[in-house]
Amino acid sequence: MSLKDRLTRLTGEAPKPSPIDPRQDRIAELRRKLDRAMKPREHNASAGIPASRGSVTPLEHVVAGEETRTSHGAFFLSRAAMKADDVHGHVRICDAARAGVEAAANLTGTRMERNVSIEGGLFLDTETTGLMGGTGTFPFLIGLGWFEAGSFVTCQLFARDFSEEGAMLEYLSELASDRQFLVTFNGRAYDLNLLAARFILNRCRDSLSAMPHIDLLHPSRRILAHRLENARLSTIETHVLGVERDGDVPGFEIPGRYFDWLRHRDGRAVQDVFTHNRLDVVSLASLLKYLADLVEDGEMVHSHHGDLLKVAGVVLERGDWNKARSMLEALTLSPHPDVAASAREALSLVYKKARQWAKAAAIWQELVASNPHDFFAVVELAKFYEHHAREHGKALQLVTRLLDGATGLSCDERASAEHRLRRLLQKASLE
Repeated sequence: MSLKDRLTRLTGEAPKPSPIDPRQDRIAELRRKLDRAMKPREHNASAGIPASRGSVTPLEHVVAGEETRTSHGAFFLSRAAMKADDVHGHVRICDAARAGVEAAANLTGTRMERNVSIEGGLFLDTETTGLMGGTGTFPFLIGLGWFEAGSFVTCQLFARDFSEEGAMLEYLSELASDRQFLVTFNGRAYDLNLLAARFILNRCRDSLSAMPHIDLLHPSRRILAHRLENARLSTIETHVLGVERDGDVPGFEIPGRYFDWLRHRDGRAVQDVFTHNRLDVVSLASLLKYLADLVEDGEMVHSHHGDLLKVAGVVLERGDWNKARSMLEALTLSPHPDVAASAREALSLVYKKARQWAKAAAIWQELVASNPHDFFAVVELAKFYEHHAREHGKALQLVTRLLDGATGLSCDERASAEHRLRRLLQKASLE
């Protein structure tokens, strides 16, 4: 079934008569089979959607907003604001308004102009008719947010039908042109690509594509996935940001809610979608604050030590050796044994890279003393004795003990250790 046919059926418009085709009966039968296959899905998608009982509730009665016009036409605009003392999860809005933009940008490798403040950012999240991609995906609700005088403003653009997309996108482009950078969650792979295509289709100016872009999905995966089931924004909200949503609409229901709105024009169908989208936008600001604080403060008293360890790794990859070294040195004192051990390993490699051999060797010796079968520590210390201290006997002793007593070595680790042992035996025989 074509997209046009599906939209016609969903919106309830009368189909146009078509010429008789000898294959028409066969096509009709196929459509009936498709309808039977889709019926369970439609039932699930409609779960929780308020049923129309002869009357509908106007959208503006359940969502604060009004019709707004541009040169492309009209659309529905809803605007709200959270005050400085309002709380979203663990974070007060006034605190989120002090998030370090440069620190967050460093986590994503985004180049920012100097002296860019958090108030120059535009937070963006879309709700669409599905994830099929291409021109068949329609962004019917665009959630935006920004900091203004310590408060956080949310602005939601809603296309009441497909004809209002151009007006909505024109308004978005004009609003974005006054902002300095963009913040999304998976916007790099989804939202921005989708909107870029919609701008082209509607012949609207695209102010988003050229903006510096901080996408929080990938740093969230790198830093938080070690302690979460997944890196979805909803999971991060619950386990990291302290946000609890009461009666939130599931994401898989949202396309069905919009199609229900198109059929019945009952505002209750999309009321919860507006709430869901607005909370997503506010959570972007809260998440930006959390990640930036890990980089800027590295405060071990209040931060999750595992998160700090992951941040140190990202900072190291970005080339800030001094910052990474400082973070790792602090984490070697962590009361969590796994974190402290991993921090010592990473710190030893930082010292090694800086050719601070005495400091690096001291860590390896400490790790070997604690566990003579620590593959990483044994190999690094053996390398040090072989290539720098020129004490082949000590290196040989370390590797021999590792192979004799270790039972948890992988095949690759054992092969590597045996190769090193043969080389050391050869060098020892020549001394």
